[in-house]
Amino acid sequence: MKDFAALYRALDSSTSNLAKQAALRAYLEAAAPEDAAWAVYFLAGGKPRQLVPSKLLRSFAREAAGLPEWLFDESYDAVGDLAETISLLLPAPLQTHELGLAEWMEHHLLPLRGQPPEVLEPTLRAQWSALAPDERLVYFKLITGAFRVGVSRLQVTQALAAVSGVDAKRVAQRLMGYTHIGARPGAADYLRLVAAADAGGDEAAEGEVRGHPYPFFLAHPLQLPVEQFDAVLGPPDRWQVEWKWDGIRAQLVRRAAADGSAAGTWIWSRGEELVSDRFPELQALGGQLPPGTVIDGEIVVWRAAEGDVPARVRPFADLQKRIGRKTLGPKLLRDLPVVLLAYDLLEEGGEDLRALPQHERRARLDALVARHPHPALVQSPVLQGDSWAALAEQRSEARALGVEGMMLKAHDAQYGVGRTKDVGTWWKWKIDPLSVDAVLIYAQRGHGRRATLYSDYTFAVWDAEPGVPERQLVPFAKAYSGLTDAEMARVDAIIRRTTVETFGPVRSVRPTLVFELGFEGIARSSRHKSGIAVRFPRMLRWREDKPVEEADSLGTLAMLLPAADG
Repeated sequence: MKDFAALYRALDSSTSNLAKQAALRAYLEAAAPEDAAWAVYFLAGGKPRQLVPSKLLRSFAREAAGLPEWLFDESYDAVGDLAETISLLLPAPLQTHELGLAEWMEHHLLPLRGQPPEVLEPTLRAQWSALAPDERLVYFKLITGAFRVGVSRLQVTQALAAVSGVDAKRVAQRLMGYTHIGARPGAADYLRLVAAADAGGDEAAEGEVRGHPYPFFLAHPLQLPVEQFDAVLGPPDRWQVEWKWDGIRAQLVRRAAADGSAAGTWIWSRGEELVSDRFPELQALGGQLPPGTVIDGEIVVWRAAEGDVPARVRPFADLQKRIGRKTLGPKLLRDLPVVLLAYDLLEEGGEDLRALPQHERRARLDALVARHPHPALVQSPVLQGDSWAALAEQRSEARALGVEGMMLKAHDAQYGVGRTKDVGTWWKWKIDPLSVDAVLIYAQRGHGRRATLYSDYTFAVWDAEPGVPERQLVPFAKAYSGLTDAEMARVDAIIRRTTVETFGPVRSVRPTLVFELGFEGIARSSRHKSGIAVRFPRMLRWREDKPVEEADSLGTLAMLLPAADG
């Protein structure tokens, strides 16, 4: 744990990529494989479930520090991070330890989950009494499930490639599935990550046993006027054009075990979450496909064609209804059926197809679907247009069709790793976000470098149009991104001057500030006071030119709802 805490401190205190790479390599070269296995898990984005409820942790730590509740809360508000607050307030350690990260995780931290309070308190006290302050910070971040540090998965991949001598793309493939929420990485898992390519261990075969996906190929945002497309991209016939679907990016993996036993089906989200049990329709689809098949596509709720009404994708809010349910009853499966909108074939007959050009992979996908028709397998249609202007005209209908814009995929592009252009390019040509002018009514301090600023805001719109007596502001969205540091400092000062009331860390402010909020989607919601939920809200600009009385209303939001929800 000491070495991992030192690595955390080195990564957190530096903005230099070279310094971070040096720290990562030094740790990986010196760490025991079982400790390196857990370190890579956390640094590459793994987040196990919270081990101890925050309420209990706060109570135990406050009592150990001998602080009244108000003083602990003030300290937390000032620091902005629970793990850091507790690590700063606890008494000095009474003993030392020589345990590694793996020992702490497997024998001390993971067993905490589910323990009753009367067992947790003495156990936690004994554990943190053996930890130095910098170790305690990491310890509490792991317990709360809030471990984050300024290093990317790509940087971890590069460090692993450097210490192992294995190509970074191969390391990226080996890492797929490594950070799954239920994973418990061990020494053998780490040694597979860094094993030499010719060491006799075929990582492809090992991956097949676990049903691991390939690293996802990601698109770059395209933000050019359509008049410049010909000069930058060339003519449209060099590109495969599709809709950009609003669902869950996923890979369906159908493989037999290495010993030839019965095949299995795995559904992996782009976030490396294994979601097979959430989509029984796709499990059934996998059972109809030959082993050695991997399809890349989008999981969406699909409404089949009825009479003159064509088949179409349903709003993402319908998909959320399925994601949020613990059990999937027959009615839910019947009312909200999902399909895989397939747009790429990455493996066929056990052969890795990623080095083939885009158009050839698509042709093989079309042939596969024709040979194995299934209601849960739908081909993402390829769009046609003799000019970029003609395609732009089609794109103008995107929102009415429930899609986010278009995807442009170079005909000769291979399937790359991550967001890269070295083997070809994918572009996402998204439509402009929906937007409304809303009023800031609540504010809360941020985290990390924003812990001293009020940077997390709640926004409201009017419940009636101008002229209606006694109309009120109704909260509908929270946002924290979109402002510059200078703008945020100005807003923070205004919030402090206009505070009306405080509720713990939250301040209610006098309505004086209007912002244009952008969001990707909107739907009806019985869980929200406004009756409406929006996706990915962020601040597009501060409307200093607009008085609060002219902010938008619930009626404006209602007009933005899809026709099916209107």
